[in-house]
Amino acid sequence: MAEISFERVSKRYPDGFEAVKEMSLDIADGEFMILVGPSGCGKSTALRMVAGLEEITDGELIIGGQRVNDLAPRDRDIAMVFQNYALYPHMTVRENMGFALKLSKVPKAEIDEKVKRAAEILELQDHLDRKPAKLSGGQRQRVAMGRAIVRDPKAFLMDEPLSNLDAKLRVQMRTQVARIQQQLGTTMLYVTHDQTEAMTLGDRVAVMRAGVIQQVETPKTLYNEPANLFVAGFIGSPAMNFVPARLEDGKLKLPFGDAPIPDQTTTDKRDVIAGIRPEYFEDAAIDGSGLRFKAKPDVVESMGSELYAYFDAQAGEVHSEQLDELAADAGLEEVPGAGTTVVARLDATSKAEPGAEIELSLDTRQIKLFDPAGGGAL
Repeated sequence: MAEISFERVSKRYPDGFEAVKEMSLDIADGEFMILVGPSGCGKSTALRMVAGLEEITDGELIIGGQRVNDLAPRDRDIAMVFQNYALYPHMTVRENMGFALKLSKVPKAEIDEKVKRAAEILELQDHLDRKPAKLSGGQRQRVAMGRAIVRDPKAFLMDEPLSNLDAKLRVQMRTQVARIQQQLGTTMLYVTHDQTEAMTLGDRVAVMRAGVIQQVETPKTLYNEPANLFVAGFIGSPAMNFVPARLEDGKLKLPFGDAPIPDQTTTDKRDVIAGIRPEYFEDAAIDGSGLRFKAKPDVVESMGSELYAYFDAQAGEVHSEQLDELAADAGLEEVPGAGTTVVARLDATSKAEPGAEIELSLDTRQIKLFDPAGGGAL
């Protein structure tokens, strides 16, 4: 096992495009670190620099106390699992998992022992003599992981390994990946576009945007204390609602009414962006202790254990570079009204119905405020 350190690492391509900009990040020995962000943010490029598949333009990359900028991939003692399984179709599971060791002239008895141990961890004992074509997508991904595990590397690198699986398999594999990392205790750097994966898997999560790390924290801290609009909007499902607000006369003026100004916030008169998580709302008939107001949902989705009610905030859209980027990544930049719709997560017993007015309650103590200009948390 080994720690991984990025020391002001940059990747600049010949055409001048800078995919990663002065990235500094310390990953502890045995830590499960997640890199998450929208497409093109530089997360996979950062991972490939660790693997040695991309040259480093500037900065230092340290693995286990050794500078590896100029080391070939085979000399870095890391194992990588890709989005595509990359299994040899003519080989059995056993042969696929042990192939790298065979190339390294490891004795057959040792290969068999390591493959057997990895198969037990991955619950593949009954599939060792089958070919990849006879396996499910989840089983193939486990074989790809087994091929990495048998090498006993200093670190595992995973590049969106679950994105080719269907939704149910992704949930199952998330649990398995977390369990495997805990069992092995090996340093793991995991790249994903899916913030749900990031929040459920990682010891810490690094949120990236345009080649720059925006915030590195535990999942809980990222959710509760986002550093800026981008992190706040990217982390959470459904996403945080953003509405225009104003600090004035000692109050926070929202489209839903006036609320007390959150603690540690300046009382100077100014326009702000209020960030409101869907769970901060509730049906006032169930819990009316917050700021009460009336709304008419356009759409109500029943999720079984809860309801999602979508309604118009009756306020102008909020704009910032960070929010526009989030909308573009979600494919909402050309959807009419996407910026004015608010989603409330309500108790399943709520009587909310599409087109029918309902009284909602908002817990104003939980509201996050952001600077409209720079996007930073206030």
